[in-house]
Amino acid sequence: MKKKGKDQKAFPGAASAAAASALLLTVMAVLVFCSIRNKEEGQVLRFGMCAESYWDVPVGNCYQIVDDAIARFEKEHPGVKVEYVSGIRRDAYPEWLAEQVLLGTEPDVFMIPKGEFDTLASLGVLQELDGMIRRDGGFSSQAYYSGAYEYGNISQKQYALPYESVPTLMFVNKTFLEREGIDMPKDDWTSEEFLDICRQVTKDTDGDGILDQFGCYDYSWQDAVYANGAALFDSDGKYAYFSDVRVEEALRFVQELNGLNHGFFVTSREFDLGKAAFMPLAYSEYRTYKPYPWRIKKYSDFEWDCVKMPSGQEGESRTELDTLLMGIGSRSSRKELAWEFLKELCYEGETQRQLLEDSQGVPVVKTALLTKGGREQGQMDFEILDQVMGEAVAAPHFGKYPEAMKRADSEVERILLGEASMDSGLLKLQREMMAFLKE
Repeated sequence: MKKKGKDQKAFPGAASAAAASALLLTVMAVLVFCSIRNKEEGQVLRFGMCAESYWDVPVGNCYQIVDDAIARFEKEHPGVKVEYVSGIRRDAYPEWLAEQVLLGTEPDVFMIPKGEFDTLASLGVLQELDGMIRRDGGFSSQAYYSGAYEYGNISQKQYALPYESVPTLMFVNKTFLEREGIDMPKDDWTSEEFLDICRQVTKDTDGDGILDQFGCYDYSWQDAVYANGAALFDSDGKYAYFSDVRVEEALRFVQELNGLNHGFFVTSREFDLGKAAFMPLAYSEYRTYKPYPWRIKKYSDFEWDCVKMPSGQEGESRTELDTLLMGIGSRSSRKELAWEFLKELCYEGETQRQLLEDSQGVPVVKTALLTKGGREQGQMDFEILDQVMGEAVAAPHFGKYPEAMKRADSEVERILLGEASMDSGLLKLQREMMAFLKE
């Protein structure tokens, strides 16, 4: 009986050991399965974005395009989830992103704050994309407008993809021109035609000896330089081109344009009151304030429209392109998946086409405009937008660019005001810029 008792006591113990061993094997199998499943399906991508329009204009549902893109992406990648923090205001977003970088918790994919691209790339926060681009046979940089794509390039390396762009157009007060008996400019108009119209309409209308009607407000010397086919710096910030004859021609044009006002400084008030015919305008403002309901809040006292900027004597209707970039965090552990999501936002047709409906920017992928065609309420003819985007150029991104432009703007203003001669002033500025770039 004792033996049986001992056997009975030993049997349950053996059974427990066997059960424990089986349980351990089961747990290990489950863990391995979960690990594999996590690698394949259970991943979470973090996306960084601000809650307001990047272009500083009123916006309805700022999340609609992103939410729709996420839904498509998650459907194509079962088990993958894309998360983002909502409610981050545009002016608070750069600080939020900087804090995430310091904590080592930056998103896998994120919008790049304006003016921060060069800094983020130089600090190694952004993943260089060239390797991913080369390995992806379904991706082509030729699908983009060159000015938009080059916006994400630094020293011949691609660190970001463009999401949407905003070119500059010429706002035209149609009521003003009609009152003066002048036809609406064509989209192939020139700087000389622009100057001629401004010359005709700038006048004293009430006979008090003071000008009260003007040709243009806020046409800058940089606008004239781009229109004349010139560049101020190379993309890497090693050379300046202020001694280029095309730059001099552009400045002389602006000098003549400003001279029509006889020293009167035209402000936005004159334009808003309908006393000026032209004003350069970002497409985002055109897209926002042209249709109802926002049109009743601004520019509602006269009929208006936009055309391409006038082309200079030596150039085309070129403008500097402002572009919203998106990139991948260099510390992301899900880079390949992040690349696929980045493409969903910045490359795939559905997201890019939706920008035409729900955003204030212009798609950066050519087919998004070319396949749409026609003209819709509150939008320009898409063929014209295609031309504008095709001619637009990317601003340089080198680290010294903001300070270089600040210095250049100060000196050019002295030249335009006649405080320095055009020839010697530009030569002096060229020497100073080259010295500054080499510091």
